[in-house]
Amino acid sequence: MQTKLAKFIEDTAQGREADAILRTCVHCGFCNATCPTYQLLGDELDGPRGRIYLIKQVLEGGTATARTQRHLDRCLTCRACETTCPSGVEYGRLLDIGRVVVEHQVGRLWLDRLQRRLLRTLLPYPRRLAPLVHLGRAIRPLLPAADRRKIPHRQPRRSWPTRAHSRTMLVLDGCVQPLLAPNINAAAARVLDRLGIRVIQATSSGCCGALSHHLSAHEEGLHFMRRNIDAWWPYIEQGAKAIVMTASGCGVMVKEYGRLLQYDADYAAKAARVSALTRDIGEIVAEEDLASLGVADRPRIAFHAPCTLQHGQRLSGCVERILTDLGFQLTPITDSHLCCGSAGTYSILQKELSMRLLKNKTDALEAGRPDIIATANIGCLLHIQSATRLPVMHWIELLDKRSKMEEGR
Repeated sequence: MQTKLAKFIEDTAQGREADAILRTCVHCGFCNATCPTYQLLGDELDGPRGRIYLIKQVLEGGTATARTQRHLDRCLTCRACETTCPSGVEYGRLLDIGRVVVEHQVGRLWLDRLQRRLLRTLLPYPRRLAPLVHLGRAIRPLLPAADRRKIPHRQPRRSWPTRAHSRTMLVLDGCVQPLLAPNINAAAARVLDRLGIRVIQATSSGCCGALSHHLSAHEEGLHFMRRNIDAWWPYIEQGAKAIVMTASGCGVMVKEYGRLLQYDADYAAKAARVSALTRDIGEIVAEEDLASLGVADRPRIAFHAPCTLQHGQRLSGCVERILTDLGFQLTPITDSHLCCGSAGTYSILQKELSMRLLKNKTDALEAGRPDIIATANIGCLLHIQSATRLPVMHWIELLDKRSKMEEGR
């Protein structure tokens, strides 16, 4: 693709990056075949190729409009197009750059601005969000059944192992997960404890920065990234072997810290080191001898691979192989590459499209008549849980609960 970027961006780091990405696109359209919004709407501008043209026009000096913004907003950032693209177009990064430019040129109506500000002010901060969650739980009996399922029950916190091991790894607490599903990290710590790995928490770490970043508040996102690096760095200097991610959405973000902070003189080297150490819990478990887990019984599992796992981190099949090797029966899932519609704040900001995607996903997951639905990301877990009567859990909780060693506790 030939480009001629406008002067306002051509000599900036973002402009050079966007120009290089645009030039890799060959207009083939393979991306549309795996784009969830194109499949739903059939509009070229609601597929990756069309959105690339829209971003190109704006970066070359064309006038961005509310229509331009609407088509970019409808993108889930699922990155299924990147998995499909034969030319290696880094569409997700181009979208991040394009959205900020369009946001600056077009702005938003006050209600839309308020909604996005509230999401950025509440969701990354568990202490701020907790009162709303407690209120929702208190009034759950008064709500319609569909709304009741959207509010997760309070989970009693389970034990965290304290045994010392030769290998130590960090785990990200995150923001929403410790409040709504606090036992996911504890389950990961117990499973890794049985595999000879000690897992520790850095109490001053928090939101990975993805929520702010994908809502075009990039500087705010970078603040969260720097805070996490500062929280982890003493442990890295003491020899922590990895930073374990139990939420694949956080994992794909932290793995990009090095790229996003490459021009920050104070943090570039540390960010690159953090990204290199970051690994999804599936990557860790896959390298271990699983015989010590001794799974006791094996229900039928429908595994939903989050987009951030299979497309963002390119770990398609990793968790499925672990579950299969341990003897679980995985049910077939039609269009398993398509997004469930959660996509961070997408289920709030693009509710109609999100619910259509959720219906398609739950139908596909339930078709094989599984006993349990498992996934690898807190957002997907909560979203799918709201639309099914089947139990939904993180796959690492499944391993923890089904282990013979757990039975003896």
